[in-house]
Amino acid sequence: MAATVAISGISPRPLIALRRSRAAVSYSTSHRLLLHRPLSSPRLLFRNIHRVQATILQDDEEKVVVEESFKAETFPGKVPLEEPNMSSSTSALEAWIIKLEQGVNVFLTDSVIKILDTLYRDRTYPRFFVLETIARVPYFAFMSVLHMYETFGWWRRADYLKVHFAESWNEMHHLLIMEELGGNSWWFDRFLAQHIATFYYFMTVFLYIISPRMAYHFSECVESHAYETYDKFLKASGEELKNSPAPDIAVKYYTGSDLYLFDEFQTARAPNTRRPTIENLYDVFVNIRDDEAEHCKTMRACQTLGSLRSPHSILEDDDCNEESGCVVPEAHCEGIVDCIKKSITN
Repeated sequence: MAATVAISGISPRPLIALRRSRAAVSYSTSHRLLLHRPLSSPRLLFRNIHRVQATILQDDEEKVVVEESFKAETFPGKVPLEEPNMSSSTSALEAWIIKLEQGVNVFLTDSVIKILDTLYRDRTYPRFFVLETIARVPYFAFMSVLHMYETFGWWRRADYLKVHFAESWNEMHHLLIMEELGGNSWWFDRFLAQHIATFYYFMTVFLYIISPRMAYHFSECVESHAYETYDKFLKASGEELKNSPAPDIAVKYYTGSDLYLFDEFQTARAPNTRRPTIENLYDVFVNIRDDEAEHCKTMRACQTLGSLRSPHSILEDDDCNEESGCVVPEAHCEGIVDCIKKSITN
């Protein structure tokens, strides 16, 4: 699979499309503040929240595009970022660096996809088991580095820790579902998944220390591939899945009484606006696919420095009001080099 990286004027509304023959990625470098409106007003809530409807691709379509089914503005009051002025030499250099980072990420992602395609061409559930084992690793890596920064007194960003833990909690339940479906029955599959995950952890820690933006983008590429994989599986095996029972762990996770962490990782939508119905195995995979789309949007938001807020923190912020909204402060530093520089100068 050839990898192509498209940086279209550093668009404020990035779009990832992993195609069969290429992967196109756009990214915004804007460091502007985001404004969040509270949800205290029912009129504001129902006017701005749009329920996301998952769509299955037609048989003649060649690609799976996350954004076509999952719009970014599902959280009330979230103001789209404006395009930055790229006229200065600094902005041009930053755009070049972003293009390089994304090119490396897409190349690495395509390489892993080729390996999985070769080893798991006709073994669906083992492939999903390996994919979910790998997919939860970066969130644990992000939290490790953030805890290290807290120990050094550089970052104290509770929202990032909350959201990343919720993401890892979601991916863990995806993994438990695949295990219940028998995806981990072979020793080789467990061996491969665990060793890839170990290497991926240390690689993500290194990337996150050097460039959080690159680490988040790489995770977005992985989640985009996961969305594409599940969407194609639903299209190919939908009727069979509808006649199969849902695993117990899936029913408990998606329909349980405590869905705080389920809402927490979906940073582009307000809490309590997505409540899945699980009646068969098809419904389980539809929701797993939809989860991957939410992960994509959260990872994309993280690439803009300091823009991430916990959905529950926005609701609980007493300083917010409908007139002025809530201003999200910029992050103190980005990467260990910037943290060291700021620590010395302050």
